[in-house]
Amino acid sequence: MFFLMFRSYRLNVVTMRIAKSTIVLLTFVLMLSILVANVADFINVESYPSYETFRDNNGMAQSSDSKYPKYYNIGRSYDRLMWFLQISDLHLSVFKDVSRILELQEFCNVTVDSIRPAVVVASGDLTDAIASDRLGSKQILPEWRSYKYVMEVTNIKEKTLWLDVRGNHDNFNMISLDSKHNYYSNYSIQGKKHPRSYMYNVNVGSETYSFIAVDACLKPGPKRPFNFIGVLDQHEIDKIKQLIKQSKESKADHAIVFGHYPTSCIVSRADTDIRSLLSSYRENMAYLCGHYHTFGGTMPNMYTLQKGGFLELELADWKDNRMYRLAAIDHGQFSFIDIKHNDWPVVLITNPKNAQSRMPQKENPKSVITSTHVRVLAFSTVPIKSVEIQFDNQCDWLQCDHVKGPLYVLPWNSTEYTEGIHHITARVIDMKNREKIVSHDFSLDGSFLSFRILPKLILMYSVVHIFQIAFFILLAIMIVPLCLLRFIHMYRKRRRMYRPRIRNRFLHWVVRKLWVLSTVDKVFFTLMLYSLNMAIGPWSVGEVIDGHIGAIFVWGIYVENSYLPGGITYFYGYIHLVIFNFLLTIILAVQADRRLQEIEHPAGQRVSKFCLVCRSVPICLLLLVQVVWTYIFYLEYGILAVLLCPLRTGSIFIAIVLYVYVETMPSSCLSSAAAMWYRREAVNGAVPGAI
Repeated sequence: MFFLMFRSYRLNVVTMRIAKSTIVLLTFVLMLSILVANVADFINVESYPSYETFRDNNGMAQSSDSKYPKYYNIGRSYDRLMWFLQISDLHLSVFKDVSRILELQEFCNVTVDSIRPAVVVASGDLTDAIASDRLGSKQILPEWRSYKYVMEVTNIKEKTLWLDVRGNHDNFNMISLDSKHNYYSNYSIQGKKHPRSYMYNVNVGSETYSFIAVDACLKPGPKRPFNFIGVLDQHEIDKIKQLIKQSKESKADHAIVFGHYPTSCIVSRADTDIRSLLSSYRENMAYLCGHYHTFGGTMPNMYTLQKGGFLELELADWKDNRMYRLAAIDHGQFSFIDIKHNDWPVVLITNPKNAQSRMPQKENPKSVITSTHVRVLAFSTVPIKSVEIQFDNQCDWLQCDHVKGPLYVLPWNSTEYTEGIHHITARVIDMKNREKIVSHDFSLDGSFLSFRILPKLILMYSVVHIFQIAFFILLAIMIVPLCLLRFIHMYRKRRRMYRPRIRNRFLHWVVRKLWVLSTVDKVFFTLMLYSLNMAIGPWSVGEVIDGHIGAIFVWGIYVENSYLPGGITYFYGYIHLVIFNFLLTIILAVQADRRLQEIEHPAGQRVSKFCLVCRSVPICLLLLVQVVWTYIFYLEYGILAVLLCPLRTGSIFIAIVLYVYVETMPSSCLSSAAAMWYRREAVNGAVPGAI
């Protein structure tokens, strides 16, 4: 009977444990599902009706709904076709990789001469503005002279309309647009006439195209690394609204908006934001930008279709990758391709366009459905020998006819491709027998191919919010566990209750050391105050801009009576929490527990000099890293910023003082922890000091 009762009790206990584990697991799965659903909903772009709705029962196209843009009859016509180039993140430098300048000159001479674009968009970071030590940052006159020299020696203004705009590197260490160091105003193409945002209308054939430049550089512009995000205040938003209004009044058929910063990297300090403006601007086809450098090549195709219906396309940099973009608006259809410098021939299929980049809110699907010809743009430094088309990887190559300039066409029957996704390939051979093959998927029934998830997230979600969330989550991890363990310790001490047993050995090891550390008052309160200072107090006070004192906080920078909202500061603080706060807490926790064991059992804790040296290695490495970071901070912001810098200089002193204190603290500082971790173990017959 007793055996059955005991067995029943054991089953109940096991069942309760399984039930608790199941509840925890289900809760975690539910929270993860909610998070994934929210992310999916955020990046999901509302789809418009299927293209099939624009055909009647005989397969003939019907008139489009009024919510769709203008209908075009796409055939052999050379009219209503405009193409242009984009180049971004030139980073012309006099200290590193002079070939950037030489190859830019080649681009202006060879590429522009061969493609003959109506416009060339240079979307920011025209110069590098980084000192020879690769740490300091300021506007460097020889770099700007190099940029101007290339523009003049290639006679670029006579070949095309060159539209340049500033990037964050062009704004390093800039107190105002009136500064004598604002070389953009004197050495760029557009700077003297347009210091910030501006617009140009371009007439090609029978249509007008608006190009609007958005300058979101900080005012004033601090040195690196705290000059990463863009900001649009009310004045600049009003200016962009005015430019959009002028574009509409000029009855522009299509518009392209460009700037250096992706919209996810622009903070709005006005009644609206840049995405809302671009979404309400019906003629806008795309927003072109750079800045992210494809995250070091890990995401070479950073494209997305924003909820407002326009494409946002980040271009790989010229600095290291020598990339540029060819884009075209052909009978109301926007197409593009990113190309490596000196990779010839250059080929762009404009009809049917890539299914990934279709824009139901900007392009009339009926134009593609009723089109009579496939259209291809082909460029090379020598004449084109042949242009051929292949559908769905069939064996036959179909020869295209040359219409005029770079335009080649092929008659086709679109009704053969009305269902599902199809594949089109173009093969171009020039007179040097250089061959280029490009291909993409297309659809005529509205079948949608999405861009990759990670680039969509980066371009659609605010990077500032991502940095903020990461920073505050890690800050909570630094503060909450120690506070919780201290609260539990005080509660159990007053209630004279035993501490709970933790069966997992690793978790027991972690909890014990953090628990002991939380009972040492001076260490606990110092760590808490320093962690809170990361979120509240100033990190440093110094020359944020040469000759101008400012204060740096995680939530922003104050300089010259101006407030610059935080962005990269949150990421900078996140890195500091990882490499300093987190590691220092672990080192002190291990040392505090070791010190407790030495005090409780001095006879059994004799330590050799070699062991003393070995256990001081972690703190020495931590201090070395902080010294290096402090030196880097000195090169970036000067001696005053280092002297008045709790973030860097303060961290060195705090680490030294706390470590020495833990090494030498008297037994009275650990008496409370000893009562909890040793006396109970002795009462229960456990081995004192066992983990």
